[in-house]
Formats: sequence, structure tokens, C-alpha cells
Amino acid sequence: MASNQSPSTQNNSDEIDLGQLFQLIGRGFNAVFRWILRVFLYLKKNMLLLIGLVVVGLAIGYGLNKIISKMYKTEVIVKPQIESKNYLYDVVGELQSNIKSKDTLFFKSIGVDNIDFDGLNIEISRVAEVGGSESDIKYLELLQSFENTDAIADIVRAELQNKSSFNHRITFYYKNAAFGKLFAEKILSYINTNTYFNGLLEVYKSNAKARIGENEKLLVQVDEIITNYTTGLANKGSSSSNDRIVLDNQEQVNIADIFEYKTGLIRDIESKKLELEERKEPVSVINLGQPQVEHKSFFGKSIVLIPIIFVSLFFILSILVFLNKKSKLIH
Repeated sequence: MASNQSPSTQNNSDEIDLGQLFQLIGRGFNAVFRWILRVFLYLKKNMLLLIGLVVVGLAIGYGLNKIISKMYKTEVIVKPQIESKNYLYDVVGELQSNIKSKDTLFFKSIGVDNIDFDGLNIEISRVAEVGGSESDIKYLELLQSFENTDAIADIVRAELQNKSSFNHRITFYYKNAAFGKLFAEKILSYINTNTYFNGLLEVYKSNAKARIGENEKLLVQVDEIITNYTTGLANKGSSSSNDRIVLDNQEQVNIADIFEYKTGLIRDIESKKLELEERKEPVSVINLGQPQVEHKSFFGKSIVLIPIIFVSLFFILSILVFLNKKSKLIH
């Protein structure tokens, strides 16, 4: 008899448990709904106040944007020469310190008078190189044509110096547009007054000019050899000719090697002339930009930031008032 009643009793117990579970879920939904309703009523009650805070914040932000004077900047692209990259960063750091300390004597010494330090600043960063792996592969393939030649050492050395001396951007910030460009020019002139690097440049220039002179003499001799070979070839006739030249020491030289040697001399002369043109100053100026208005980021605009601050303070104060009332009920 007892065994017959046990399943019915278990089913009733399960139904009671499910009913309690649904009641708990319903109470949870009711609690969430009541909380949303309270928040809605609270916002409805304070709607005019919140709108007023937003309007006042927008007005104050708009007014501040009108009061704040415009900032300008000049961007200068430079390229350090003869391992002067570290010097460039050090001298920019020195200039930043002099601006922060408002050292008028220093700036007068480099020709900058009546300097306005308000908003004045200098920054430096590396310019990202634009290029892909495909161009690098083509360049490596081109280098293979110089394999086992005297020119390869100079090419590799020049390329390593080029890769280790990236272009850099020096940015000048200021408020007076007329003063900014003059200030940038004076600073760039000061950067290039380093005695050590200017001495090295003179040595580089002297070596390059001497190298060009020697190569030009060798080029004249090579042209004479080629001319004599061509004249002899014409006199003897093409039937008895070969592709070798016998020099005074009875050593035979392949005519193709002579032409390759001439090409290498011409390339070396061109390279040294380009080096003389590039290495005129320790830090070469590639582009001196014009003054431009400094653009502010979205979060830097006070017209947006001030209303957010006002509304946030309102909610913080409301939470504090609510917590204060609850604490009094506990006591």
C-alpha cells in the first residue's frame, strides 16, 4: 500500500518545487521591471535639470573654444648624415629643456630675439619608410650584377649607412605664425653648427673629390686603351682579331673586363658626386614645411567634454545623496 502511494507523493513534491522556481523567476522579473521603472521616473523627474546641464556645458565649451587662440605647427623632414642621428635627438632634447626653462639667453645666442614661450614646443620622430618586400627583392637582384667587383663594397657600405639613417620629422609648435618659420630656420641652423660633424664632413668631401679625380684619370687611360684596341682591330681586320688585349707587361686582358671596369669607374664617379651633393651639412633638410593650423582630436574638444563632466557629476552626487539616506535608515 505504501509502495503504491510513493510515486504520487514524489510528483506532488516536484510540482511544488517547480512552482516555487517559477515564483522566484517572476519575482526577479518584477524586481528588474521595478528598478527600470524607478530609473525612468528618476530621469523624468530630473529631465529639465539634465537638459539644463547639457545646454550650459555646451555653451561653456563653445565659449572656451572661441577664447583659446589657434595653435600652429611647422613640420621639417631632415636626414642625419655621417652617423649624426644620436646627436640630432640629443640636440632636440636640449632645445626642449631650454624651452621649458625659458632660457632667453640661449635663444638670443642663436639669433632668436623676443621669443614667446607660450605654446612653444619641439618634437622629433622617425619617418616611416614607404616600400614593400617586392622592391627589396628587386634591389637585391640588382646587387647580384655587381658581384665580384670593386664597386660592391662601396654600394653595400652606402646602403647600410642609408638604412641606419632614416629620415626624421622635427615638428615646431607655436602660436605666432610669422614667428614660427623664422624660429624653425634658426633652430636648424643651430643644429648644423656642430664642430665635430662639420670637420668630418670636410674630410668626406676631400676624400670624395680626390676619389673623383683619380677615377677620371683612370677613365682617360681606359678610353685610350679601348681606342688603341679599336684602331688596331680596324687595321688588322676582323678575321684575325680576338677579344683580348696585350698590355706592356705582356699580360693579356679580356676586352669585356675593360668595359666592365670603365662602367664601374663611371658609377663610382656618379656616386661620389651624389655624396658631395647630399653631405653638405650634418643634418640635411629635405623639406621645410609652411605653417599650418594644428588640428585637435575629438576628445580634446571642450565643447563635448564639459557637458559630459557636468552630467557625470550630477549622477555621482545623486548616488551619494541616495547612499546617505539609506545610511540614516540603518541607524
